[in-house]
Order: sequence, then structure tokens, then C-alpha cells
Amino acid sequence: MVEADLERVLAWRNHPDVRRYMYTQHEIGFDEHRSWFERSASNPARHLLVFELEGTPTGFIHFNRLNDGGIADWGFYAAPDAPKGSGRLLGGAALEYAFMNLGFHKICGQALAYNERSINFHRRLGFQQEGILRDQHFDGERYHAVVCFGLLKHEWQPLQEG
Repeated sequence: MVEADLERVLAWRNHPDVRRYMYTQHEIGFDEHRSWFERSASNPARHLLVFELEGTPTGFIHFNRLNDGGIADWGFYAAPDAPKGSGRLLGGAALEYAFMNLGFHKICGQALAYNERSINFHRRLGFQQEGILRDQHFDGERYHAVVCFGLLKHEWQPLQEG
């Protein structure tokens, strides 16, 4: 992701179909978004990526290295108007980049328990459910559980061969 991507990524992030599954669900202003980008882009533990499908930007991915052991969190979303099947391509490309280029040992993911699409997405990519954090997120009205996932590099590789 580069500065020229800011407006596009912000529009995706603020779209109601994306925003409703985020921890912060308010509509983000451009100044707040730019500030986040500047902090993230200057942090060597953070990797911000725009996924392109046949040259067209169709999604956003970020990795955050948690420690020197190669453990990272990830987050992602497809553009609201991305073609059907883009998410799986985004996930596969992102994991290949994370394990092969960034050298991560493990990728951790989280999904709000009501986000069944994200939960199923993680499972289809080979992630193992590692736990449920009960009433972990308060959205201003209700508490929600968070489902935690992990994928080890050696678990991922066989998925790419088949």
C-alpha cells in the first residue's frame, strides 16, 4: 500500500458491508485514516498490502509481526465490489507472501463471532480454531465473542500442493 491508495482503501473500509465486521465501526475520516497510515507505514513490524486481481485493486491485507519468533496477526477485507472468488485468491496470495517473503512461522487471525463468512474463510484457508474469547469486544451496545485462529507455515504448505 502506498499513499496513492489511501482514498480507495478508506472507501472500502468505510463501506457498511466491511465496517460492520470491524472492531472500530465508526466511519473513519480521511485525517484519521492518513494518521493511521503514517504510523503503520513507519513501523517495520507492519506490512500494508493492496491485493490486485489482473491489475485491478480488489482488497487490503495487513500483517503485524508480534515478536522475533515470526508470529504475526493479520487482517484483510475485499473491496465491496470485488468479483466473486476474489477473497480466496486474496487469502492465498497473502499467506504465500507472509510465509515465503516475510518468513513468518505463524499467522494469527480473529473474527467477531457473528462474522460467519470470516470464520469459514479462515477454515477454508487451513487455519485451526485456537480459542474463543467470550464477551471480548464491546461495540457500544453489546458484547461479542471473538474467535481466534492460527495457521503454522508447515500446515499451510501442503494446502498449496493439492
